[in-house]
Amino acid sequence: MFSVTRRKMASIICGSAIVAASFTGLSVPVMAADKIAVGALRFTSHSASFVAFERDYFKNQGLEVEFKFFQAAQPMAVAIASGDVDFGVTAISGGLINLANKGAIKVIGGALHEEAGIDGQMILASKKAYDEGVTTPAMLKGRSFGITQAGSSFHYMAHKIARKEGFAGSQIKVKPLQKVGAIIGALKSEQIDAWAIVPHIAKGLSKAPTVSIIGKIADYIPDYQVTTVFTSADNAENNKDLVKRFLKAFSMGADDFNAALVDKTAGDQAAEDMVKLVHKYVYTSRPYEKAAPSIRNGAMRINKNAKLNVTNVKDQLAWFQSEGLVSKDITIETLVDSSFVETY
Repeated sequence: MFSVTRRKMASIICGSAIVAASFTGLSVPVMAADKIAVGALRFTSHSASFVAFERDYFKNQGLEVEFKFFQAAQPMAVAIASGDVDFGVTAISGGLINLANKGAIKVIGGALHEEAGIDGQMILASKKAYDEGVTTPAMLKGRSFGITQAGSSFHYMAHKIARKEGFAGSQIKVKPLQKVGAIIGALKSEQIDAWAIVPHIAKGLSKAPTVSIIGKIADYIPDYQVTTVFTSADNAENNKDLVKRFLKAFSMGADDFNAALVDKTAGDQAAEDMVKLVHKYVYTSRPYEKAAPSIRNGAMRINKNAKLNVTNVKDQLAWFQSEGLVSKDITIETLVDSSFVETY
């Protein structure tokens, strides 16, 4: 005897519908939809999910999506583990890795990554720090650097800068401020000396006299897998069809985004349409005319077919372990389920 939850039964029904649809060319019937919650930040880098929702790619894969928005990576990981969110797209954090070690979470794909020739995350300095000589990342020794939490991607980036510049990560004074908005405020008011962030935020901040761009993260972490797609370990193990459908729709959204704003092969009208779509979720408090340039400036590559750079993820895991933020016994297999997408 065994029991079948409503979600699992819906997945079975929806999976059968998808098989039928693959032979007929039809979309999955709306009646077969699984309700899922997707975690996101209001960043341009999360646009693949927004596009998949707005253009019915999720719907056509039998998914009824509700977005839940966060202001940092680690709370999203906790929400996945608790079941409040089904899929998340954000940076790897110490909290996420520790939850994976407890059997709660699996990374299942790649999203945003640094690519040569495309503007990526930028290193910023406050006016006070810049005027005092912090004009390049090499001058960050002894300076304060904003992060959300200890063990966040910002923490990882700060230490990678230090290592390449030849000094210890501990010689950058990381300042946990919990939320991106708080870091922005601290940088502008000169309470911290430096930060690193995605281009749509970095370029916008640098237009004011209070913040200067002093470097690029790509120079310190080439081919950095900035964000990943993750889900509960239960979904990865027992709801594989649900995971595949999510990744299919997500990847279609990424293709549209890349063509419109990264490769710019879809034409001017497609680019304009894409910016308008993204504006529904990013910089919503700004008029479109003011938001549009920042959205365009934030167009980094989102991996095709959610391809995952496991080589860089291993480097991230090794750094978290070297700092004592996660157990040294955690393996890449504990963190990543590589069965859903191509890895390299």
